[in-house]
This record gives sequence, C-alpha cells and structure tokens, in this order.
Amino acid sequence: MNLTVKFALAGFVASIGFGPVSSFAQDTSCTCTTTYQGAAKSIGSIGRANGDVMVSQAAGYGPAKPGNALDFGSRVVVGAKGSASVNVGGCNLEVPANSSLDISRVENNICLRVLGSEHTAQIESDTNRRSNTPLFIFAGMAGAAAILAATQDDDDGDGGVSP
Repeated sequence: MNLTVKFALAGFVASIGFGPVSSFAQDTSCTCTTTYQGAAKSIGSIGRANGDVMVSQAAGYGPAKPGNALDFGSRVVVGAKGSASVNVGGCNLEVPANSSLDISRVENNICLRVLGSEHTAQIESDTNRRSNTPLFIFAGMAGAAAILAATQDDDDGDGGVSP
C-alpha cells in the first residue's frame, strides 16, 4: 500500500478516535416538542428574562432581553440569580436558575430541551478557553504514522541481502 495512502488512512482513523463522544451519541429527549412550520425569520423568542440570563448570538453569548429572536441552535443559559421564559411554536417554557435551554430540529419538529445545573455548560470567556483537540489529532496522526513507518514491509524479495 502506498505510504501516502497509509498516512491519510492513519490520520482519518486518529481523528475519529480523538473526536468528542457527544458527536456519536446524542440524547434527543425533548422537554417540549412542537411542529416546525417552515422557514421564518425566527422560530420563537424570549418572553421574559430576569437576572443573570444569556442567549447565544452570532458573535457568542450576550445578555438576553424579552423579544430576542430564537432559532435552531440557540441556547439560553440562566445563572444562579436568574430565570427566563421562552415561546417557540406551541411551547411556552420556563427556564429556571442554574439551567439552560437548547433548541434543535428533530426531523420535522422543533425540540426544546431544558437541562438542569448538572448538565448546563459554563459560559467562559473566549480569551481564557483553549481547545487541545488539534494537538490530540496531530499526536494521533504522528503516532499512527510512526507505527506504519516502523512496520513498513520493505522486502524486495532477495532474502534481506543487499547487493
């Protein structure tokens, strides 16, 4: 097998092995499900936001305000001293303190999922957060390449005797 093909295959296998587990198995249990009615500017909005409430926006997270538009992929995060309500289709949900709400599409439905504090992601400053994923992918590819190079069969059929 061509060495370039082996390196590419090793890199692909390494990237799968070091990928996040959550991308392979997602729990799709919804707190509330409503039918998706088709393309619109937004699928819902924030009804009420009291205290420490943030909503995902194009440039990251920002303070939530009543009337903020919500769409697929939106997340509403409520801190310890906050509460919020959202209105999406036929779902009107309360989001209590120390929880978050994720909005996704499951087939032809809108799925709203409220997660308690044990599952709520922490909002970190982008300047303080670093991902080690590229480092792990590179290390996996380098390790796989080293193993392939060490086990490469260079037998030219002469019994191992060089001229």
